Amino acid sequence: MASYFPPLTTRDAALLVGVQPATIRDWRRRGLLTPVRGSTPKRPLFHGPEIVAASEAPKPKPNRAYPTAV
Repeated sequence: MASYFPPLTTRDAALLVGVQPATIRDWRRRGLLTPVRGSTPKRPLFHGPEIVAASEAPKPKPNRAYPTAV
């Protein structure tokens, strides 16, 4: 039996995986999350399982062209 999870706001998505809302917006900008069909650009909604998958996905390492100060 399939279970249904209602779409989550950016704030609720952040609470689900323990990150800041800005992180959810960053994941969306990088293509790790896709808003639910029918949500608005100003208030996107996301599927819970997709949010969890994005939180577990490998993240890119920072590109350090210069040595860091010691």
